[in-house]
Amino acid sequence: MPKTIYENIYKDLKQKIENNMFTYQELLPSENSLIQTYHCSRNTLRRAVSRLVTYGYVQTIQGKGVRNIYQPIAQTAFTIGEIESFRESAIRNGHIPLTKVLLFTEFEINESQSLNTGFSAGTDVYYIQRLHFLDDTPLILNHNYFLKETIPGLTKEIAETSIYQYLEQTLHMTIVNSKRVMTVEKMTQIDEKYLKMNARDYNCMAVVSSQTYNSDGVMFEYTQSRHRPDYFRFYDNAVRKSS
Repeated sequence: MPKTIYENIYKDLKQKIENNMFTYQELLPSENSLIQTYHCSRNTLRRAVSRLVTYGYVQTIQGKGVRNIYQPIAQTAFTIGEIESFRESAIRNGHIPLTKVLLFTEFEINESQSLNTGFSAGTDVYYIQRLHFLDDTPLILNHNYFLKETIPGLTKEIAETSIYQYLEQTLHMTIVNSKRVMTVEKMTQIDEKYLKMNARDYNCMAVVSSQTYNSDGVMFEYTQSRHRPDYFRFYDNAVRKSS
């Protein structure tokens, strides 16, 4: 089945839930009703609903239907959920995004960098430092490494808008999964300089390191995102498997 069909249904239902068209604990329209609304097969609809379940938007209840369990996050928090660009995350969290590129360069990965990033030594990458603002507040300092051979034509201007939009809409890359490690690390002088943090108030950062893969199984990105701890929140929806 075309991936875009169930993805479009998922995104539309997700947006309606976030916009409170279905209130908390309300049952969504019946499966047959949604099939008619989206002119899709039962299997396609169930795949879209399954994705909503995965990300904690709804819960399926046998004999009753699909219940909305989404509750909005406080707007003071920047919440990381699924794989999405900074701009997409910012808009989802109700903020105005702005990105400034501090450094845009190219180099070859050395042995030390290979251990940190997962790219093989000798690999050519774009290295980009980006400062992300929400509502004029500098919030995230990103250290991006992108596999050069997978992203022809990448520029500083693209990096200031949305690299993922360029990958998906211009290069037609399918981004599949991202392995993330979250740590708390001591604040550096660079963090303090760009994120306007006072070392007397904060001495640590929330750090998310991620390796992201495309549909060919190629790791095309390694990113270390350094977040101000007063705005950071990671969202996950854990599902307990029956024993």
